[in-house]
Amino acid sequence: MSGVSPFSLPGHFYRGNLHTHSTLSDGRLSPENVVQAYKDAGYDFVMLSEHFVGHFSWPIADTRAMRCKNFTTLIGAELHTLKTSAGELWHIVAAGLPLDFAPCGEDESGPEIAQRARDAGAFVGIAHPLWSQLTIEDGHAIEAAHAVEIYNHSCAVESDRGEGWYLLDQMLNDGKRLSAFATDDAHFINHDKDAFGGWVKAEANEPELLLEALKAGHYYSSQGPQIHSIAINGDRLDVECSPVDTIVVTGGNSRSAAVFGYAISSGSVDLARLEYSWVPVNPSPWLRVSLIDGKRAWSNPIWLDELE
Repeated sequence: MSGVSPFSLPGHFYRGNLHTHSTLSDGRLSPENVVQAYKDAGYDFVMLSEHFVGHFSWPIADTRAMRCKNFTTLIGAELHTLKTSAGELWHIVAAGLPLDFAPCGEDESGPEIAQRARDAGAFVGIAHPLWSQLTIEDGHAIEAAHAVEIYNHSCAVESDRGEGWYLLDQMLNDGKRLSAFATDDAHFINHDKDAFGGWVKAEANEPELLLEALKAGHYYSSQGPQIHSIAINGDRLDVECSPVDTIVVTGGNSRSAAVFGYAISSGSVDLARLEYSWVPVNPSPWLRVSLIDGKRAWSNPIWLDELE
């Protein structure tokens, strides 16, 4: 039996959000009220990712004073500069920035500011690619990225463009070993609709350890369902989870394998089904697990050559 990280690693999962906004940029609530909203909703950590542009005086929210015994914050921002293939601003989530991170240079590109953020110690994520209409070439341009935002609740609610797997799956097939994160991107404009829809879970509730886990991909993403364990034994993948209706495994081809039921909390998937078809398919070097019960949870990509 091969344990799959992070489920085979020691530690705990903590519920958090890496993408949200306050009155420091274009959100409706003060930083203090945003942090309190996440505390009240049962989160363990949050990052205010204010829009890092001159229009808002280059804000990086200092939320250190809002940390307490059972709740912490990360320091970061949503970085912007011109321009994507669609001719629009880049949106790059950077968690773990220093408070004195310098404003964008006049001619600084998206790939360059992403690299500068990573060099400064940040976890770098490509934000809401479907909403931004990013191409595969755009994704590859951000060589400093650790992850792609595969679900953005605000974009899903407001424009039906919340997904990001189309970009990440293609980048994985091109050999990029990136992880997947889900967020709210809440602005608290419609308080009951644009917040608390997606979260990331990581292993330890201290800023430095959270960042270490994020960079290593030791987390998973969810709208609600919980993944308790994933393990692979030969051609069988075993999942334990909170009760869901579907457990599905996909990879870098068109095949999938699933377990269906009602309120199932475990399931075994025959991985050989990912290659069996009357239509020839290439074997996939990576897999990912999705849970579905109306809401969804997603594992990070599992590279078969990295199994313990």
